[in-house]
Amino acid sequence: MTVNSATGAIRPEDLGFTLVHEHLSVGWPGWELDPSDIDRKTEIASAVVKLKEVKELGVRSIVDPCPMDLGRDPEFAAEVSEKTGVNVIVATGLYNDALGIPQHFRLMDIDGIAEIYTREIEEGIGKTGIKAGIIKTATGGIPGITPPGAGIAKSEINCLRAAARAHRKTGAPILCHNSEVEPFGRETLDIFEEEKVDFNKVMIGHACGVGDMHYYFDILQRGAWLGFDRFGIETICSDKMRLASLIGLLGVGFDRIMLSHDAVHCWRGRNTGVLADMMKGSPNWNFTNISRNILPALRKAGVPDAKISTMTTNNPCNYFRK
Repeated sequence: MTVNSATGAIRPEDLGFTLVHEHLSVGWPGWELDPSDIDRKTEIASAVVKLKEVKELGVRSIVDPCPMDLGRDPEFAAEVSEKTGVNVIVATGLYNDALGIPQHFRLMDIDGIAEIYTREIEEGIGKTGIKAGIIKTATGGIPGITPPGAGIAKSEINCLRAAARAHRKTGAPILCHNSEVEPFGRETLDIFEEEKVDFNKVMIGHACGVGDMHYYFDILQRGAWLGFDRFGIETICSDKMRLASLIGLLGVGFDRIMLSHDAVHCWRGRNTGVLADMMKGSPNWNFTNISRNILPALRKAGVPDAKISTMTTNNPCNYFRK
């Protein structure tokens, strides 16, 4: 029973304190056509500094669920992992209809997409030999771009079904990006139920910005995990509101929750200002916010260390356990 990391197979028990949704690099589709890109050596060096910092704070693993169409770079992840001793889990999968899913995949049938996901888990990504350890899915539009009430796009449904079939073949867990404005966690689980997915292997991510207890209860009572995984992004939702929801759920006995920031170390291609814009008003949006600010706030609110350990260590281990 092992987990695919960027540097090789590890035991689920070796994950330790895990940040379940972070990004070492991200690039909007098309970045690879831009002749201007990051200085790779410089960005790897600065990523090493960041991961050594979180390692000193107790973090032992990060999950980088960057899908194949958003600047995923498994060799970047492997080098940073080797230089820091922090386990990095990379993903297979595709992003949402508004910002991802290249035309090649839109023309492909569900089983064809599932075959590619499965190959990246069992054989490796491209010629790198690095195996994906998790399957990424994404639903939900972009405010101002996607009409409200449009529902899950057909291309997203196909990718959800492909993720389900790859999961059933490999046992790899599925991590689901959802919009906070119009979240489709319930609908995602409905599709997965049709595909006979084990909900213990499904995390409905970006839930912390939704702030709807009905939504949380519906997902948790079906046996899936919740990702409170955008701590620090104040432009979407304040950390105080995230904490209020989290403390409330813990107070009534729900602890199938995992924590992270969805922080981005670097963007591929030329600097378009996206990262700087996202960080405006979010000074704590970084890999250390949970360790330095959120966990102390939970303890101050009376959450016991055992419950914190459940969310940060035990839950990731059980999520990845086949």
